[in-house]
Amino acid sequence: MISVDKVSKFYGRSAAVEGLDFTIEEGECIGFLGLNGAGKTTTLRLLSCLSLPTSGRITIGGFDAEESPHEIRKLIGYLPDTPPLYPEMRVAEFLRFAGQLRRMSRGEVAKRLPEVLERAGLVEVQDQTIETLSHGYKQRVGIAQAIIHRPALLILDEPIQGLDPVQIIEMRELIRGLRGEHTILLSSHILSEVERTCDRLLMLREGRIVGMGSEEELLSQLSARASADKGARVSHLVKVEVRGAEDAVRAALAIDGLEIVELTASRGVTFAQVRAAEDPRGAIARRVVEADLELLTLARTSSSLEDAFVQMSGEDA
Repeated sequence: MISVDKVSKFYGRSAAVEGLDFTIEEGECIGFLGLNGAGKTTTLRLLSCLSLPTSGRITIGGFDAEESPHEIRKLIGYLPDTPPLYPEMRVAEFLRFAGQLRRMSRGEVAKRLPEVLERAGLVEVQDQTIETLSHGYKQRVGIAQAIIHRPALLILDEPIQGLDPVQIIEMRELIRGLRGEHTILLSSHILSEVERTCDRLLMLREGRIVGMGSEEELLSQLSARASADKGARVSHLVKVEVRGAEDAVRAALAIDGLEIVELTASRGVTFAQVRAAEDPRGAIARRVVEADLELLTLARTSSSLEDAFVQMSGEDA
């Protein structure tokens, strides 16, 4: 388990992070969200013992970060935003070297290496020099070096930065495959990827936690803020696809508190995007069924999380 108790990190008089307070259970995948400069990388550096807190206490696996940083580092696999690679080395050679740096014996490395190459999708390029690899493969090598020693905690700082759409999908599946085997901390500003990959989200703004929980919990938190502050605004955006005429669907979606943002029809199917202060999916499903229409799609869009992110980041949309 990871426990962060009132942790702050100051550089001179400026606070990079201040008053961080949260816990992470073993096997969880946690996403750190925030604008550039929000404190994500500083938080990960504190958790990896690359930096020590100015005040507060961090414990990981029962070890105190200030008293036993070396013991904690043994538990961690770390992929910074720029993978720490030696471009002139071959992939398999570099991973052997990374394992030995982690005090694995030659026999342990030889036994572990085929599994890591397979998990990271590097079997076909294991004999290539790293400098000849694409950016996507270099990111894979970066993850491979982070998991070679079977760390309890895996820290990934912007692992999909700079990847193309196909590489993003492959990286997403790779990270999903590591869930449960490792506790994973994932820093990113790409909301849709964090939403699809992580169990819980931790939102940072100017070095402070402004939201924590699942997407549903974050939206509930923002709804509560909106109730307390009439100037705040939160909404649920929902995509609806119904087999039926446009007029019939429009009538079915005439629900109190529901705003139709977009409505189009093509070949007997009507597509709509709607907005509401509360999650409207249950009401929509009931009204469509009552109207004897065929509901094809009913899903909340990623914009719901984006709304929460924008509001909690304090930025104008």
